[in-house]
Amino acid sequence: MDRFVVISGCSGGGKTALLAELGARGYAVVEEPGRRIVREELQSNGAALPWVDGAAFARRAIAVALADRVTARRLDGWVFFDRGLIDAAAALEHATGEPVLSHLGQLHRYHRCVFLAPPWPEIYRADAERRHDVEAAIAEYERLQNAYPSVGYEVTILPKVGVVERADFVLHTLAC
Repeated sequence: MDRFVVISGCSGGGKTALLAELGARGYAVVEEPGRRIVREELQSNGAALPWVDGAAFARRAIAVALADRVTARRLDGWVFFDRGLIDAAAALEHATGEPVLSHLGQLHRYHRCVFLAPPWPEIYRADAERRHDVEAAIAEYERLQNAYPSVGYEVTILPKVGVVERADFVLHTLAC
């Protein structure tokens, strides 16, 4: 959908803060599937965690991202997604080699312009839901830099600026 915009990129690169700013400005935002899955799995002692069973985690992220798209159809205007289906499909391909990215990426479209938060080691922080180090985050970022264009998206790298300026940048880019 042309009004569904993905904010993706490097873990710890400021995506969540950017989405919070966009939400504060009245735009609809969809929380990252992976964070929700990790919280649920930790609460239930589940194994679909990226550091336990990456394939199960990615399959679940695909299902959540698809459900998010259905729910978001009821929202008006721009809808900003903290990651999405392409991230989950790329993770599954990386974990298993299953060729799902091309099929899912063509079947379920977002806005043609995808915003990627670049690695920003100065603000990167691990936490209970993000246990990987900055090197793993950068490797994931590099996979996403290739994954999005491979299924027809234009990648726009977010500048390393304050959150207000980043939100202005996104909205200005979409207005063009």
